[in-house]
Amino acid sequence: MRNPERRRGSRMEYLNGAGIVHRGMIMLEKLFKLKENGTTAKTEIIAGLTTFMTMAYIIALNPNLLTGFGAEGASLWNGAFMATCIASAVGMFVMAFAANKPFAMAPGMGLNSFFAVVSANIAALTGMTYLASYQTALCIILIEGLVFLVLSLLNIREKIVGAIPLGVRLGIAPAIGMMLMNIGVGSNAGVYSEAGGPFYAMRDFFGALTPRIAQNQMGSGYTEMVLTVVTMFIGLFVIIVLSYKGVKASVIIGMLVASVVYWAGEALLLGKNPFVSLAGASFVPPFADMFETTFLKFNFSGFLQVGWFTMITLIVTFCVIDMFDTIGTLVGTASRAGMLDKNGKMPQMKQALLADAVGTVVGSATGTSTVTTFIESAAGVEAGGRTGLTALTTGVMFLACIFLAPVAAIIPAAATSSALIYVGVLMVAGLRNIDFSNMYQAVPVALMLIAMPISGSIGHAIGIGLISFTVMKIFTGKVKEVSPLTCILSIIFLIKFFLVA
Repeated sequence: MRNPERRRGSRMEYLNGAGIVHRGMIMLEKLFKLKENGTTAKTEIIAGLTTFMTMAYIIALNPNLLTGFGAEGASLWNGAFMATCIASAVGMFVMAFAANKPFAMAPGMGLNSFFAVVSANIAALTGMTYLASYQTALCIILIEGLVFLVLSLLNIREKIVGAIPLGVRLGIAPAIGMMLMNIGVGSNAGVYSEAGGPFYAMRDFFGALTPRIAQNQMGSGYTEMVLTVVTMFIGLFVIIVLSYKGVKASVIIGMLVASVVYWAGEALLLGKNPFVSLAGASFVPPFADMFETTFLKFNFSGFLQVGWFTMITLIVTFCVIDMFDTIGTLVGTASRAGMLDKNGKMPQMKQALLADAVGTVVGSATGTSTVTTFIESAAGVEAGGRTGLTALTTGVMFLACIFLAPVAAIIPAAATSSALIYVGVLMVAGLRNIDFSNMYQAVPVALMLIAMPISGSIGHAIGIGLISFTVMKIFTGKVKEVSPLTCILSIIFLIKFFLVA
């Protein structure tokens, strides 16, 4: 005979559980205004996971770039790794709760390489160790973050966004799309072999005259390259088909299918265990290494050794690149998500810009380079992300990686390429908003379309667009149509491109 008390207890447990879930949904609705933004908690979480999967590579790549792929020792690598996860998560939490936007943040690509070069140059100039020069360079990042914090609170950064001509703003999203596609088939998935490397799909596989030439050039890496190419296109076509059928999780499903294909190929074609890295992996967060090497380890005495002029130049360089990288990503991705108003402006821009300022300050305190908005946010937006719950989900995943980094590391680059290519194609469609009969729109946009994927810098491409717009207006007698701030920004980029040593 069944126990009636147990039945009542089970029912009460079920009702209590349902009540907790219901209260949780109400809280999420209040925090993120899901219905108002035409989304659901499920869609937002899937979008956050999608964004995370496309940018999880930064968790290991950032400390690799900052420390010479471990050449500077395991302690500094671990410190930079922890800083990457923590600063990225904090930036995304600010984005989630202050701006309620779906954009993800992490140490910016390009800026991290520049940070490593600056650290090496400081060491060569002063004779200090790389660790000491690294800690000196963190002072630059701290000052940059504080400058951004002040500029954001005073609405100056928002005014800079408004100074970008509408045509240039409309061209940012398609240019980012070109950049994403270039990353997807170009530099995202590299193959190494005894013949060298990295070899890339577009340059070395599709760019070869014949398959035999490609095989001779790549040696034993050719098989892996074929697997990489097949994987990225299988993932891409799965995403396309599912999107056509209206499946909101199409991007993340396509990436998972691509991952399975790649893992199977590794086992069957390459004779490798795709999960071998998990066997000896440590899941204990290296907090001790971070406290020893990077946490609040600002080397202000080293900062003074370098010289004020050099340091001011470096600070301005970091500020200009980061400012326009962030602005470009926010405007371009928001444009794709339909978040811009009729004047091409995004609501809550001030709060969104505040997020990368806070992230950069936290990054300097924990031990990493400038934190900026990631273009991979576009993958989450395409998966349906419209609110801060997407950013919150991605941020939680970054924090989880403090404990689960080896798991994130097994996501193959070829799978993330599938998502990057797909999202890139969708963003290029924004060209339909450009009036190509108007040379003041057509020329800057055309230059940005080529400059962004080749230079790899959103900020530099915007600078070229601003300069071309300003010069054309001046020399066609329409200087009154150019705002003073637009002229100032153009001059700053001219100085950066031609005069800064």
